[in-house]
Amino acid sequence: MSDPLWTSDEIAAATGGKAAGPAFAVNGVSIDTRSIEPGDLFVALAGVRDGHEFVPQALAAGAAASLASKPVEGASIVVADTFTALERLGEAARERAPQVRRGAVTGSVGKTSVTQAIRAGLARAGRAHSSVKSYNNHIGVPLTLARMPRDTERAIFEIGMNHADEITPLSRFVRPHAVAITTVGPVHTENFPDGEAGVARAKAEIFAGFEPGGVAVLNADNRWFGFLSEEAHKAGAVVRSFGRDLSCDAQLVDFIPEPGRAVVRARLHGKALDFPILQTGFHWGPNSMAVLLMLEALGVGLDDSLAALGEFEPLAGRGAEKSVRLPGGAFTLVDESYNANPVSMAAAFASLGARKAAGRRIVALTDMLELGSEGPAFHAGLAAPLDAAGVDLVFAAGPLMKSLWDALPPTRRGGYAGTAAELAPLISAAVEPGDLVMVKGSNGSRAGAVAAALAALDARSGERG
Repeated sequence: MSDPLWTSDEIAAATGGKAAGPAFAVNGVSIDTRSIEPGDLFVALAGVRDGHEFVPQALAAGAAASLASKPVEGASIVVADTFTALERLGEAARERAPQVRRGAVTGSVGKTSVTQAIRAGLARAGRAHSSVKSYNNHIGVPLTLARMPRDTERAIFEIGMNHADEITPLSRFVRPHAVAITTVGPVHTENFPDGEAGVARAKAEIFAGFEPGGVAVLNADNRWFGFLSEEAHKAGAVVRSFGRDLSCDAQLVDFIPEPGRAVVRARLHGKALDFPILQTGFHWGPNSMAVLLMLEALGVGLDDSLAALGEFEPLAGRGAEKSVRLPGGAFTLVDESYNANPVSMAAAFASLGARKAAGRRIVALTDMLELGSEGPAFHAGLAAPLDAAGVDLVFAAGPLMKSLWDALPPTRRGGYAGTAAELAPLISAAVEPGDLVMVKGSNGSRAGAVAAALAALDARSGERG
């Protein structure tokens, strides 16, 4: 039987807390009663509602004990502040496992997919640990650390931000041996007075906790590559580059999309590599280069790295494809509904344009958020890459997408609505067998509702007249 993740004595020592009730051991750490597993430690964080209110639910769901700041039902460790205690537990997990090679991923687009693809490679090479979902903030990062088993060999963490000075403390928690910055673009710019330059400085905070002598994997095709390279060198990092240029450590030579997959042609340290992946978006060309360099930096062999990339499936809302049956045939749904910004929109359109389609190329778009005063201009600016990709029809929803709608020629206008919910029936009525349909928008503008409505046509295809 494997050792427990934490004993009550270890939790008390790490957090400075005091045990209440019988001694215990836990196999996991949770902050949410909806996803709690039997044997978890439930951390009662303060939020919109006080986490202590949910302790009875946690215990009923199988939690072994709680981390609390006041007396609660069942076994517990009582601390002054549960958030601070969670941070200390994460630091203790890192310190008790000095053998772990730790990596971190940030960037304006692609963080979660790249992190999970790296995790797939780490898992092939030994005992691996990683962030789940998009646990990349001030709670998610220490929580991921606190969940790290003591016998872990390699770990990868996703680190995100909305404002300056958010990544610095998270990097210091992780203390990574290797980091990747996927790219820097106009994302969250409403929170930075100097726009993209401020975003670049915030992403460079990833080096704040860097272990000297580690590896920084940077996008040479991005205009902030020079700045980020300088910041990495100041932190004592060895820079490894990826991009289209012949000088890159991982050079992307070509990306050839096919139905449900693509072939990547590359050169890794000058050696030619051709390999298949289960992705179709053009952004997976540079993404796969970043993954290869990060796995190399974390001690994973090339064979394991290529095998992991070849088996890694698109995440929900990040390029997953579905053939949706209709009377008379089927259309292909590409679900990119999880998030969107000007950079990822342009890449998604280019990918769509490169695909062969029996019918029309159609997009359903909802607002891109957190772009500040430039939001309307960024949305109107999508008309050009849509035209270059040969998209036949555009369906759009939201007040910001109205700027794109007004910039489109009448022949490309499929339908406009004020909200995603109102747009869904318009595009559902318009799709036909053979169409290639992509849904993309920010999570907060409910693009997922449009994707779900289109996917549901398959289940009730017999009812559609």
